[in-house]
Amino acid sequence: QVQLVESGGGSVAAGGSLRLSCVASGNTASTLCMGWFRKPPGKAREWVAQRLQGGTTLYNDPVKGRFTSSQDDVTNTMYLQMDRLKPEDPRPSSCAAGGNCLLVSGVRFWGPGTQVTVSS
Repeated sequence: QVQLVESGGGSVAAGGSLRLSCVASGNTASTLCMGWFRKPPGKAREWVAQRLQGGTTLYNDPVKGRFTSSQDDVTNTMYLQMDRLKPEDPRPSSCAAGGNCLLVSGVRFWGPGTQVTVSS
């Protein structure tokens, strides 16, 4: 089992920045990826960023160049730095870990979630 706990969510005006954190504990070696997903109201959950073992990071097109993922292997913490936020941006809400963090079906473990709101 892997436990994930997010922090760092909040409200920010358009153009502002936020940094999310996700602390992983448990059998983290059993997962191939960690990532961030969002779930807009009334829509299906979708991925925002994925970080693979070895450090390769993938970003969904709408956030490329503005969001940056990093990881502290000592504390098993994944970060998502979100800059130049837009009201229409994906709003990462859940940290995830599993075999394929581009698909909801590839995620085995979810964090409880954190809210990100961008006002115009």
